[in-house]
Amino acid sequence: MTLEKVKEKADRYFTKAVEIRRYLHQNPELSFQEENTANYVFDTLKSMGLKPQRMAETGVVALIEGAHPGPVVALRADLDALPILEANDVQYKSKNDGVMHACGHDVHTASLLGAAMILNDLKSEFSGTIKLIFQPGEEKLPGGASIMIKEGVLKNPEPIAIFGQHVFPELEVGKVGFRSGQYMASCDEIHITVKGKGGHGAMPHLAVDPILISSHLVIALQQVVSRRSNPLTPSVLTIGKFMGNGATNVIPDKVKLEGTFRTFDEHWRNEAHKEIVSITENLVLSMGGTCEIDIQKGYPLVFNDESLTAKARQSAVQYLGESNVVELPMRATGEDFSFYTQAMPGTFYRLGVANKAKGIVHPVHSSLFDADEESLKIGAGLMAWIAINELK
Repeated sequence: MTLEKVKEKADRYFTKAVEIRRYLHQNPELSFQEENTANYVFDTLKSMGLKPQRMAETGVVALIEGAHPGPVVALRADLDALPILEANDVQYKSKNDGVMHACGHDVHTASLLGAAMILNDLKSEFSGTIKLIFQPGEEKLPGGASIMIKEGVLKNPEPIAIFGQHVFPELEVGKVGFRSGQYMASCDEIHITVKGKGGHGAMPHLAVDPILISSHLVIALQQVVSRRSNPLTPSVLTIGKFMGNGATNVIPDKVKLEGTFRTFDEHWRNEAHKEIVSITENLVLSMGGTCEIDIQKGYPLVFNDESLTAKARQSAVQYLGESNVVELPMRATGEDFSFYTQAMPGTFYRLGVANKAKGIVHPVHSSLFDADEESLKIGAGLMAWIAINELK
């Protein structure tokens, strides 16, 4: 099979991919509530002559079987949107107030459906099977990927590799990015309740002030990164929520803290959880309070298999040219694609979607995020080309 054939099909289905993306963008659904989105994907796959199946309630999986038996390669997209009110003034603006595809999952899904159309047309020219995975709930714990895996999405048949792509507004449209090895951080949620004894602000000696205790705790927890971790292992500990609910003259009974811990080493990740608990319990007790600690383990780190990533990068060079394929830096953001990379060789790469001339420059999770739709042509075609080369 030639590269020209794949590019020709990508051009042919570009208009359809744009149509799909705009429908999805106008009709976003929150994590694990993607019923209409899943139905739309299911019906689109069925219209191609495929036999899709539902998984994890709002997930969809389908197979494209080549002309002869061979290996299985999986391609993944995510379906959910975010609780954000869209500020863009575009004809495909979200119709669901307060819900928006601000992380580009509409682009991911449209690209994978476009890739499916290309691969389905060309299935007589390759051996093996393509498994299409459309998962729910990437934006919310426990992550739709973990549920899909538990329900057997990586079995019957079992893929030898999995690929995922994600929009990247830091790259101009026409470019893609790869990174081998450690790429994205594990991400865990920290929930701490510090309990004291409320009282009058003018008589603090009769109270146990959880505001004061919690203020010391926020600072003390920074030791986990600055003094307890190996400085060669990137880590982040951020407390993003501090809820005291007292008043100018009221010391509250308790304070709630919420934050995140992220790193790139699974052993240190587990040790850091113990450090967080130890520091919290000892400091709070020393100041006369008590505490409750809940560390919710989230997504593991994304590890891009070195050999697989090298091959995928070479496919991208063939498809786009060396100058349009860049090396990505490590990121402390999290992704539930990591569950797939823990289970099997996988590669998670980035799709450029920015266009400064059109004002498409805003980051993901912004109410102004958008993607240059020219990226859909690359998103669909490159994913198909990577899969075909891996089957070889």
